[in-house]
Amino acid sequence: MKLGYNFGTSIFEPVALAIASMNFKEAKAHTTAGTKISENAQRVIQDIMDDLTSANSKPNKANEIEAIRKVAQTGTMKTVKPTKVDIWLQGYDNELYLFDLKTAKPNKGGFIEFKRTLLEWTACVLAENPNAKINTFIAIPYNPYEPKPYSRWTMAGMLDLQTELKVADEFWDFLGGQGTYNQLLDIFERVGIELRPEIDDYFA
Repeated sequence: MKLGYNFGTSIFEPVALAIASMNFKEAKAHTTAGTKISENAQRVIQDIMDDLTSANSKPNKANEIEAIRKVAQTGTMKTVKPTKVDIWLQGYDNELYLFDLKTAKPNKGGFIEFKRTLLEWTACVLAENPNAKINTFIAIPYNPYEPKPYSRWTMAGMLDLQTELKVADEFWDFLGGQGTYNQLLDIFERVGIELRPEIDDYFA
């Protein structure tokens, strides 16, 4: 079964929240990363985006975070309304993990905006706490190409694939531990089978 094709996109967020709530100190959905970004952080973000878009540099999330951290509380603070965080997690060591869930493979232009969102979330968090351990991700809850691997090359110039992207089992096993993704597939398969007569009747 290909997780995602038989279920609406709205199923992933509450399931992710329920699983993460059992394994993280705090888990929230549809929340904000913050409301302030420093003018200097905005400038750094734009420089990062310009370099990536023109292929003058390769994405390196660790370096990008530190560049933003240095200026996160310097210069004029601006009030902003960043994209909502789909899943916001805090580990027991207080490390933060912010996820933007995507259920279809975006085009290259889409990833440019997604990258900016991840950097802006970082700047918002560091504006409030410059010492925060912050991780921001694009999460794709299922692989539409199964059993083939997910094609990542279109994102390689914009996302740091090791630290900014989690696809299918990488996402679910991160939230719930090893084997979570396969357990979910089994559950969704059983639910799908149990509901099949009702679904068939509805469309008949």
